[in-house]
Amino acid sequence: MKAIVCEAFGPVEDLRVQDVADPVAKPGYVVVDVQAAGVNFPDGLLVQGLYQMQPDFPFIPGNEVAGVICEVGEGVSHVKKGQRVIALSNLGGYAEKVAVQASHVMPLPDSIDVNEGAALVTAHATAHHALKQRAKLQPGETLVVTGAAGGTGLAAVQIGKTMGAKVIAVCSTDEKLALAKEHGADILINYKEKDLKETLKEVTEGKGADVIYECVGGDTFHACSRSMAWEGRLLVVGFAGGEIPKFPVNLALVKGYSVMGVFWGSFTQHDAKGFAANMQELLTWYVQGKVKVVVDEALPLEQATKAMTKVMNREVKGKMVIVP
Repeated sequence: MKAIVCEAFGPVEDLRVQDVADPVAKPGYVVVDVQAAGVNFPDGLLVQGLYQMQPDFPFIPGNEVAGVICEVGEGVSHVKKGQRVIALSNLGGYAEKVAVQASHVMPLPDSIDVNEGAALVTAHATAHHALKQRAKLQPGETLVVTGAAGGTGLAAVQIGKTMGAKVIAVCSTDEKLALAKEHGADILINYKEKDLKETLKEVTEGKGADVIYECVGGDTFHACSRSMAWEGRLLVVGFAGGEIPKFPVNLALVKGYSVMGVFWGSFTQHDAKGFAANMQELLTWYVQGKVKVVVDEALPLEQATKAMTKVMNREVKGKMVIVP
């Protein structure tokens, strides 16, 4: 089969398509014929050696796929050969086939497009876990989402609205804000044109935000850290802006709020049942039209580096997808 193979940490542009052996379904696993693979910001960090996880070489990046099961390993009973599924692969997704632990494979409803299904797993599931298990977001609370037009930011806007929050979208352009508004944002802030800290103070009438879903880092994080409500929850999701900020802990002390790390991949390993329940809820919401994956572009496997570069450069509205 063909796959994108990383043989050494380095620039995304160094990745190439190679012929590699087909995977096999060992006990507890299935092999999926990949029809689409979602592209995520951590994929680019991973191949550069900048992510929390550093796999052994060579490895195939890509942690979310949709496709059809072509082989079922011993002991697997909840899915079958020929079934249409979405799967969390951790690695191996940028390929024509991938072996996946069966517990991380779920049937894909016929009503969901395969490209959207592939892009649903990581971004929406991260936002869902962050707002449900970490922040315990309540109806009527104020939720601020930075990077609100990106894959996981847009997901947080949709899920926040579904959970009954008042959503404030923060983006760098009016075009991105328009997309966030289309997907449920109540208040829009262009942080390139307005002072973010002062604007958040104004739109929350001095109270601050109950929950902030922060995935940009740098100056954006610093403004958010000074814009929290009493007993608020500041969710640390990522650093798409490139700078990992240092946090003055006295702010949490004085303002009485919590800073919470969000590492969805770790959640899936520590709480497989919670992950499965979350995905079932997400799929139900999807069929009901409450959440929606916006696919910016679907590119062939040979253009995987272009897809990853667009994501790394924050040029994507919604999600990028690779189609083997």
